[in-house]
Amino acid sequence: MREIKADVVHDVTGTFCPVPVAETSRVIKGMSQGQVLELIADDPGVIEDIPSWCKSTGNEFLGMYQEDEQFHLFVRKVK
Repeated sequence: MREIKADVVHDVTGTFCPVPVAETSRVIKGMSQGQVLELIADDPGVIEDIPSWCKSTGNEFLGMYQEDEQFHLFVRKVK
């Protein structure tokens, strides 16, 4: 996953549900189709919440990795 080049990086470290999902939605809306968002978070809830959000919105969850206490999640804007 570290080799994925994000077009936008958004750090929501220090926030908890529902903020990471709401911020993902807000940032994705301002992106162009096909661009990739890297979301950085420390709330373990994102492990399930972001893939679920992608499934419900039609965006593509590309994967994630964990580095220390932070999760790096990658989402491609489809719509």
